[in-house]
Amino acid sequence: MPTRADNQLEDSQSAVTTERAPDDASADPTQAPDQQGVVLGSRSQTTIASLTIFVLAIFVGFEIITKVPPTLHTPLMSGSNAISGITLVGAVIVAGHSGGYPWLGMVAVALATINVVGGFLVTHRMLSMFIKRK
Repeated sequence: MPTRADNQLEDSQSAVTTERAPDDASADPTQAPDQQGVVLGSRSQTTIASLTIFVLAIFVGFEIITKVPPTLHTPLMSGSNAISGITLVGAVIVAGHSGGYPWLGMVAVALATINVVGGFLVTHRMLSMFIKRK
């Protein structure tokens, strides 16, 4: 026989289940318009901040590269070619995980490979200028 406490417990549980908010607030846009506005606003702010950092990095990089003495250009080129190898690794990762665009990953692999091989060929030619001929 159910007691009065059992009935109250069942009533409170049913009240909790009927008053619970939906798990996905984005499913109904009328429920949480403020949250969607915040998300869109933060995306545009993030994009602007990222572009600002990118442009500043271009200017800082240009200033640093122009200050390098000519005798250090060969090691600088060699180091930048090694860094370009990272783009090849990234292209291989994109080619392996590209869901709908496997051709885009293959194009990225091809272009990154051309970049790395061409960079090492240029470095080899520059280093061959310093070899003494007998």
